[in-house]
Amino acid sequence: MLGDLMGNMEEKQLEMKKKLQAVTLSETLEGITITGNGAREIVNISIDEKHQSPENKEELEDLLVVTMNNLLIKIGEEEAKESQSMISQMLPPGMSGMFGA
Repeated sequence: MLGDLMGNMEEKQLEMKKKLQAVTLSETLEGITITGNGAREIVNISIDEKHQSPENKEELEDLLVVTMNNLLIKIGEEEAKESQSMISQMLPPGMSGMFGA
C-alpha cells in the first residue's frame, strides 16, 4: 500500500511539474520584463533600450534583481496553489480541509 502511495506521489509530482511548466508568469518594472513559468524557469528577459547604455549599468542590474525577485514570489504563489490542489486530490473525501486545501 505504501509503495502504491509513493508511486502515485511520484506520478503526481511529475504531473504537477508539467502543469507548472505550462503556466507563464511575467513581471515588468520600469521597462524590464522577465517571463518565467511555474516550474521556476526563466524563459525570457526583455530590456527597454533606455537601460542598454553603459551609464545605466548599475540601474539595470538593480532593476533585474528586483524584477526577478518579484517574479519568483509570483511563481512561488502559483506553485503553492498547485501543490494544495494536488494534495486535496490525493486525500480521501472530507479530509482536504485539514491541510488548508
